[in-house]
Amino acid sequence: MNEGQAMIPVEDRETVLSIVGMSCAACAQSVQAALLKAPGVRTATVNFATGRAYVHHDPVRGGLDDLKRAVAAAGYRVEQETATAVLPIEGMTCAACSSAITLSLERTPGVHEASVNLATSRATVVYDPERTDLPALRRAVEAVGYRVKEGEELRRTDRQEAERREFSLARRRLLLAWALTIPIILWMIPDFFLHQVPFGHRAMSLGLIFLGAPVLFVAGFATYRSAANALAHRNANMDVLIAMGTLAAFATGPASFALPIANYAGVAAMIMAVHLTGRYFEAQARGKASDAIRKLLQLEVDTATLLVDGNEVAVPIEQVQVGDVMVVRPGEKIPTDGVVLEGLSTVDESMATGESLPVSRGPGDEVIGATINQQGMLKIRAVRVGRDTFLAQVIRLVEQAQGTRVPIQEFADRVTAAFVPVVLVIAGLTFAAWLLLPDLLHRVVVAAAPFVPWVDPGLDPITQAIAATVAVLVIACPCALGLATPTALMVGSGLGAENGVLIRHGAAIQLLQEARTIVFDKTGTLTTGHPGVTAIEPLHGFDSRELLRLAAGAEQGSEHPLGRAMVERARQEPDLVIPAVDHFEAVVGKGVRARVEGREVVLGTRSLLREAGIDPEPLEEAARRLEEGGNTAALMGVDGSPAGVIALADTIKEDASRAIAELTRLGYRTSMLTGDNRRTAEA
Repeated sequence: MNEGQAMIPVEDRETVLSIVGMSCAACAQSVQAALLKAPGVRTATVNFATGRAYVHHDPVRGGLDDLKRAVAAAGYRVEQETATAVLPIEGMTCAACSSAITLSLERTPGVHEASVNLATSRATVVYDPERTDLPALRRAVEAVGYRVKEGEELRRTDRQEAERREFSLARRRLLLAWALTIPIILWMIPDFFLHQVPFGHRAMSLGLIFLGAPVLFVAGFATYRSAANALAHRNANMDVLIAMGTLAAFATGPASFALPIANYAGVAAMIMAVHLTGRYFEAQARGKASDAIRKLLQLEVDTATLLVDGNEVAVPIEQVQVGDVMVVRPGEKIPTDGVVLEGLSTVDESMATGESLPVSRGPGDEVIGATINQQGMLKIRAVRVGRDTFLAQVIRLVEQAQGTRVPIQEFADRVTAAFVPVVLVIAGLTFAAWLLLPDLLHRVVVAAAPFVPWVDPGLDPITQAIAATVAVLVIACPCALGLATPTALMVGSGLGAENGVLIRHGAAIQLLQEARTIVFDKTGTLTTGHPGVTAIEPLHGFDSRELLRLAAGAEQGSEHPLGRAMVERARQEPDLVIPAVDHFEAVVGKGVRARVEGREVVLGTRSLLREAGIDPEPLEEAARRLEEGGNTAALMGVDGSPAGVIALADTIKEDASRAIAELTRLGYRTSMLTGDNRRTAEA
């Protein structure tokens, strides 16, 4: 490098790895330690509950291949995050065509595998969604002279299928284990309580061995494979404890025919069945903890209607590019973040902002993907797509929060790392003690027999040594210690996301116990999030009941929350019949015009009344007073004359004051945070 030439710093990269083969918190510790030793790695955290490793590293000193090698050296495997796309191809006529398309797809960065079927005219592509997408695959096909049929691509995320397969496999193992273990238990009960053995001791010994073997070596095969893998890489995890305990117990079965020891083959099957039950519940917990991400993903739109050369074309959302013009009709979700080009409407943005009332949107206004267009048709130019959209960033934020480590988890992981080796040492000392000090320990068993009737003082020292050692191995399961914190973190952050609370870092959940001030959002938290009629101010010549009746008649065809609130209030009034509407017109951002029982009703803003030739001045004093009280004032005119004002506001939840009073009693300070103006907040 020349003198005076500055070295350009390379920004650290965060890489998320999906780890295959971890079965307990000790496994996660081993993977983390291996990653921290990889070149260029700054920090690494491994979350057993999610099966993911989060690595910050210098991409110049160490890349993805280095991280994969580090994980492999620890005895585990990195599974590439993939998606599969099925592309219907037009224009293929021979095998040379399919070969050309296959070659073009395989050369696309991020594509792992591509195969083209000439008979079905379809290409199946396995690719990395972080590095490429459907439009890139389509361009690869078009580059060699062929075309993908518009709107017919199929895409699925392989990770979701992997989660379903894992849960299904855990369930099958569980069912197989208990199908054979329950007969073992039923066979052993008479011997345990009545000291009677159906079919004799020899038949029972053979039965326990033959029933227990499939439980251990078929249903529990993955446990033994995990234990062997850990030992081969000089690690020790929970599966090592289970494997050693069950194998030692099962070995007493065949050995009982040659040596004077008890047969514990049935006990080995019970231990494995209980262990696999725990594995099943772990898989179930991980699946439920991922539900929040799946529910957020369900908010996404599958298709979008694009305006292409004056024609409307429905395409999958993956095909939408920045700059495309989308057409969104009333009631439809906005496909992606964009800017309104044409049209006026109100948009329900409660998904993103939590605000109950829809907001008016017109030319030049920004809109958020997955929010709902309510009234008018909009033409929107896409400005953010894919991973750059608001919803995608929210999903990424929740995923990152679920992958973080809280302070208490660091402590639990340190305990777990030392736990398994310590248990193995204790188990070895237990076995040695029974062999070296049988008389002393026998006296202890005799003394304990009245309190623990399942202990048989008449067993020989070797049997007692094996039983005690197996008990130490199988009772010491650190998985609860390692799994509890990350699972709680996943569930907590996931439930928060479902209810509009985004947690940026897991440590915030633990630090919450130190908080002394609780700040509440107003809309949807302290209030119901839905407007209600709070007051009706009629002018002379009208009464409030008549105004409500006409307003409800006019608004019964409206989808606006304020209109629905008036209709709901009218339905609650005794003996009030909502009249039919003869004509209805919604004026975006202003209100409604309607003909009810032959009377012309105008309901909405001051400007709407002026447009109808009605002077709003007689209503001004009441409207201003109600607005200063934090209400939305809907001015009403009937047959060309001002008639009154209907006030609406977001109503306070019934239990809000009780909850705040209870928090105050517990010593917390409470505050309210709102985007509304001060007078609305104070009201």
